[in-house]
Amino acid sequence: MPDPTPYTPPAIWTWNKENGGKFASINRPLAGPTHDKVLPVGRHPLQLYSLATPNGVKVTVMLEELLALGHAGAEYDAWLIKISDGDQFGSGFVDVNPNSKIPALMDRSGPAPVRVFESGAILLYLAEKFGALLPREGAARAECLSWLFWQMGSAPYLGGGFGHFYAYAPTKIEYAIDRFAMEIKRQLDVLDRQLAQHAFLAGSDYSIADIAVWPWYGALAKGLLYEAGEFLQVQHYAHVQRWADQIAERPAVQRGRRVNRSWGDPASQLLERHEAVDFDAR
Repeated sequence: MPDPTPYTPPAIWTWNKENGGKFASINRPLAGPTHDKVLPVGRHPLQLYSLATPNGVKVTVMLEELLALGHAGAEYDAWLIKISDGDQFGSGFVDVNPNSKIPALMDRSGPAPVRVFESGAILLYLAEKFGALLPREGAARAECLSWLFWQMGSAPYLGGGFGHFYAYAPTKIEYAIDRFAMEIKRQLDVLDRQLAQHAFLAGSDYSIADIAVWPWYGALAKGLLYEAGEFLQVQHYAHVQRWADQIAERPAVQRGRRVNRSWGDPASQLLERHEAVDFDAR
């Protein structure tokens, strides 16, 4: 059905602060800090600044998996970044991530701090640093990295595309929702066909590919993302469902999902994480 009030783009686009939907207050066409704010630093070499959105969950799950594997150097402090309050535009956060998006990581284990931003880059950095959850060479490594970057390329369709127009846009636009719903179902089918042949995305072994994809498509498959499960008929993707359930049962995943979570059941929240015992305090 055509839009009854067609939109004609102006000759020059201008920023309308009131026309951004639910997240209008945190979106702007400018980079850089809006205020001075020093980031806290804990006692561990790895300092994470994040929020338990799907992109944030990737990194906390990765760190908890590394610790479960016995990598003591993966101990970390996780500090809550309240994006609705604009914490991501503080000067300290912008120094770590000039793109002002969570998650952002500072590795202080060496002679000079190393900043890492973008969730996929953080997963790859940690996998290489600790020699875990990423095949070392050959076809297996290429397959894992292909699925990792598949997720990085697909997330804008699921989050900024489908999620925005289906759940957050101030008005429902049929064309936009249909366009992105079609792409998301295609991506679910891509995953389902791969998982019909393999236990995990990159083959027989759990890897950073699964850690990257699960917080987005695992949550979508279980109806936890945008409350869109029925709309997208996610139950029909049987192999994605099996994979999503299998990963959700991992203790490290269950811990990682709680870190920097500030909504939902209070028992599922851990606003900040500084020691393993923090999980027992709730």
